Order: sequence, then C-alpha cells, then structure tokens
Amino acid sequence: MAKDRYVIAITGASGALYGIRLLEVLKKMRLETHGIITNAAVLNLKLEKTLTRTDFTNLCTQTYDEKDVGANLASGSFITQGMVIVPCSTKTLACIAHGISDNLVTRCAEVCLKERRKLILVPRETPLSLIDLRNMVLAAEAGAVILPAMPGFYHKPREIKDLVDHVVGKVLDALGVQNTLFRRWSGE
Repeated sequence: MAKDRYVIAITGASGALYGIRLLEVLKKMRLETHGIITNAAVLNLKLEKTLTRTDFTNLCTQTYDEKDVGANLASGSFITQGMVIVPCSTKTLACIAHGISDNLVTRCAEVCLKERRKLILVPRETPLSLIDLRNMVLAAEAGAVILPAMPGFYHKPREIKDLVDHVVGKVLDALGVQNTLFRRWSGE
C-alpha cells in the first residue's frame, strides 16, 4: 500500500485559500499529493488570493485535468489514504451524493467511497438550502466526512491565517495526519 498519498481537489466554491493552505502544509510534511483543480476554482484563486493554476501545480506532487477521467487515480487500484475536496462546491457535493461521476473530482470521490477510503468534503457555502443539507446527509451515509469550513474561536485567532489553520488542522485530524496547526481545546 502506498504510504502518505492523498488526493486534494479544489472546486469552484469560495474558500480556495483552505485548499491552498492544506497543500502547503502537506508539502512541508513531504507527503505525496495528487491535485485536481476545476476551472471554476482557478477563477476563484485569482479573485480571492491572486494565485494561478501554476501556483497550485507547484504545491502538488502531481496534478491532473478535471476532464481526465482516465487518469490513474480514477481507479481503485491507485491506492491512497484518502481524498479531500476543499472547498467543495454544492454542485460537486450534489454529484457525489447522487453518484454522478462527471469529472475526475467526482470519479475520485466515488472511488474513495467504493473502496472505503477517507473522503472529506469541506463545503463552504452559507446559508444552506434544504437540498444542500439532504445532499450532505446522503454523502455522509455513503461514507464521506462532512467537515464544513467553520473555524472555531477558542484558540483566540489573531488573523485570517489562524482561522484557516484551524479548519486545515481539523481536515488533517480527520485524515489521521498529526499536526499542530491550532491550539487544541484545553477548557481554560
């Protein structure tokens, strides 16, 4: 089994910063990352953080085009420790919840579910419609972890990076990757 190999996808929801920060941390930890970025996410990178597809590519061990459903990671025989979709658009969530593999992101998510591997969805939308909530329930019932981008404040964040690191730290926790990105709850 491949050790420390993760699929990270960034889709078109607001919050691309979460995905970029996750990739920065995983790269610093020298973990293997296979990245997929949708065209809508590339637009958000430019709008939200003035980054490009090349910046994303430089953070990944290997990248893939969202249309390349024949890529090696679209197969269950490509062993990973899991996949994170961060941020996860409501369209991507709906496709996953209903088994629609219309691109490489949703195909890889389907592979994780069928192979019983970690699939972490980080929706970043508010307010949520009843449809979104039902899709989250369906995805969770299928085995996905729903981890909304909802930072805590008990660690007394001072800047946006502290809020982002809290969510990214929670994602790493869900993957089983040890980290010290945020101060843990101590009750003090």
